[in-house]
Amino acid sequence: MKITRFAQSCILIEPKEKRILVDPGSLQLDDSLLRDYWKDIDILLVTHKHSDHCNAGVIKDITKDPKTKFYTSSEVAKENPELPANIVKAGAVIEEDNIKIEVTNAVHGYIPTMTPEKIIRESIGFIIDDGEKRLYITGDTICFENGYKCDVVCIPVSGYGVVMGPFEAALFAKETGARLVIPVHLDSPKYPVDYDMVKENFEKEGLKYRVLKIKESIEI
Repeated sequence: MKITRFAQSCILIEPKEKRILVDPGSLQLDDSLLRDYWKDIDILLVTHKHSDHCNAGVIKDITKDPKTKFYTSSEVAKENPELPANIVKAGAVIEEDNIKIEVTNAVHGYIPTMTPEKIIRESIGFIIDDGEKRLYITGDTICFENGYKCDVVCIPVSGYGVVMGPFEAALFAKETGARLVIPVHLDSPKYPVDYDMVKENFEKEGLKYRVLKIKESIEI
C-alpha cells in the first residue's frame, strides 16, 4: 500500500491497483495536483464540509471520470447538492473489489469563533483495509471512546480545540495499536503545529511516526 500526503489532511492511497483519494481541499491548491496526482481516482472520500478538506470544484472535476465513486457524509452532500455523492455514515462498510472501507465516527471540535455555518454536525473517518494492511484516517476529530484498530493511522495533531493536539493524538494513536503514525492537519496558517510537542509526546508513548512532506510518499 502506497500513501502520498498533500496539504493539510489530503491523502492518496494506492492499494492493489486502486487509487483512493481522501479530503482534497483548498490549501496550497495548484493545477499540477489535478494534472499529475489527483487523476484516475477510483474512490474519493471526504470526511466533512470544511474547505480545507472538501473543495467542491476539485471534487466536481475528479468525478467527471465515470469510474470515480464519491462517498461522504449527508452534511457534505447537503452543502454541495451539485456533487454526485454516495452518502455514508459511521458504521457503514464500503466494498470495492478486494478493498473494504469501514466508515468510522469522528467528533469535530468546536470553538466559539466558529460561525454557525462552519460548525460541523457530522464528521466521519475511514479505515481502508486491503486484506494486508489497515489504514485508519481519523478525519478532523477530538478524542472520543472507540475500539478502532489499525496498522497505520493518519491523525491530526494541530490542536486549538478543533482537532486533537500532540498529547491526546499520541494517546489516541496508541489505543489503535498502529505500528506507524502519520501526523496530518499540518498546513493551515491559522493553526500552526508544534513539532517539538509532537516529537515529545509521540516518543513518550513509544510510537513510531513519520511526518511526510507535501507530495512525499511512503510504502507500508
